[in-house]
Amino acid sequence: MKLIRQEEVYRGRVITVRRDTVQLDGRERAWDVVAHPGAVVVLAVDGDELLFVRQYRYAAGEELLELVAGTCEPGEDPAATAERELQEEAGFRARRMTKLAEFYSAPGFCTEKLHLYVAEDLTPSRLPMDDDEQITLVRLSLDEALRMAVAGELRDAKTLAGVLLYARHRGR
Repeated sequence: MKLIRQEEVYRGRVITVRRDTVQLDGRERAWDVVAHPGAVVVLAVDGDELLFVRQYRYAAGEELLELVAGTCEPGEDPAATAERELQEEAGFRARRMTKLAEFYSAPGFCTEKLHLYVAEDLTPSRLPMDDDEQITLVRLSLDEALRMAVAGELRDAKTLAGVLLYARHRGR
């Protein structure tokens, strides 16, 4: 596959949509791509509880229970993003932040790569939330989170991946 040209179709606050024309099997084909700077997912562990956030997601049209997450600023190291988001959304700082995985959210059309961190040994530390966030902190045991995942009650893909990868990491 060879890139022939890229055309910016839309530039928003977080994403850019572009149309890439590529040479594939001797023919030109157009691919629409959502360019995203990348994001983090933070599975915060406080004692025997995992910290989740409940918030309304406009695009989904419903309130979702999710792990702490956020978009990387341009040039920002994902570990720094994870530390910032944990303070903004959950009100904690982690003495130990371990990267567990990297994965794409929707590689068929989007460049967003998610960096999953486990945050442990938490201490209270609050940064102001983003203006458009209304978040409620929810604490669950790993068993309850796994039950909810299997029951279809966790409907956010990054949260499902985070909970299941963490459970595997813990030998479950």
